[in-house]
Amino acid sequence: MQSRYLKCSLTVAKRGFYQAANSNFGKIGRCASEEVILQLISSKCIPILLYGLEVLPMQKYQLNSWDFVINRFFMKLFKNSNIRIVQLCQELFHFELPSVQLARRRKLFLDKFCVCV
Repeated sequence: MQSRYLKCSLTVAKRGFYQAANSNFGKIGRCASEEVILQLISSKCIPILLYGLEVLPMQKYQLNSWDFVINRFFMKLFKNSNIRIVQLCQELFHFELPSVQLARRRKLFLDKFCVCV
């Protein structure tokens, strides 16, 4: 059985995230601590990236693409390109990747949707 997915361009969301993240990062630069920067990214930029995605079925490569966006931001923030160190920083700062956040948001959406139907 062939699975069919709705195809849509998600580059606008990624572009919006990068624009918001670079704007925040450019304004506060290295003056603020990593905790402050990551809190701003979590509260202001991640919603731009994930807006409305809980309703779309996503394939693994798409989820990896979202995680890549965050991994690249961490590489820029911590000036390190080693993915293991980036993952360690994400764990230490309790920063969830978009794939994890989307799974949680999708479950909440489906729970609410099932109650309504």
